[in-house]
Amino acid sequence: MSAGARPSPAGLPELDRRVSGCRACPRLVDWREEVARTKRAAFADWTYWGRPVPGFGPADARLLIVGLAPAAHGGNRTGRMFTGDRSGDVLYQALYDVGLASQPTSVSAGDGLELYGVRVTAPVHCAPPANRPTPEERDTCRPWLVQELRLLRPTLRAVVVLGAFGWQAALPAFAEAGWVVPRPRPAFAHGARAVLEGHDGLELFGCFHVSQRNTFTGRLTPDMLRDVLRTAAQAAGLPHHEDGR
Repeated sequence: MSAGARPSPAGLPELDRRVSGCRACPRLVDWREEVARTKRAAFADWTYWGRPVPGFGPADARLLIVGLAPAAHGGNRTGRMFTGDRSGDVLYQALYDVGLASQPTSVSAGDGLELYGVRVTAPVHCAPPANRPTPEERDTCRPWLVQELRLLRPTLRAVVVLGAFGWQAALPAFAEAGWVVPRPRPAFAHGARAVLEGHDGLELFGCFHVSQRNTFTGRLTPDMLRDVLRTAAQAAGLPHHEDGR
């Protein structure tokens, strides 16, 4: 299965199916499958997903959230982006608080969670060792993100990118998908905002990643995350709560 294959006319469901069968990066394949075999003691009774994790959310999303990569015992276990780990706990609680998710928790792919006008994806679809994909792995996986962006293009109006790695990985993907990235390229920062021209325009927002390091130390607080999500939802034309729940 090649990440460079052309988009399928069947749309996002077919793309997601193809993503989940990718074996393009030997180091990531070995790691994700080893983790799925050995498991974590707390999840010994789980059958791990152990494959690339596709994006999650409606095909007509107006807002896209771009992370980094699935967690070894989160998305690599559950098969859904940001599901089953503490980073996802923070993200989905914030989405719920601002009215973009149906529930504040995300524990399994079958827990009933729905996103309202929002899709969540990552520039790397396999769990990497130490949460650090290599530049080569990032670039090998990029065509999947490019295809996803092209399929979302008719409705997509805003993107929140979590962290500097995602920002650096996403900008070339936007360019390949047909948007015009400003030059010099906008630098990542929490609260960064840029407008990409083309396809009715796209507003890009930077946000610190919802990693445990950031959330435990207070570098990223729930209020900070909700503020970015509200601003992005407004730019995307999505209904949202201004003051949380």
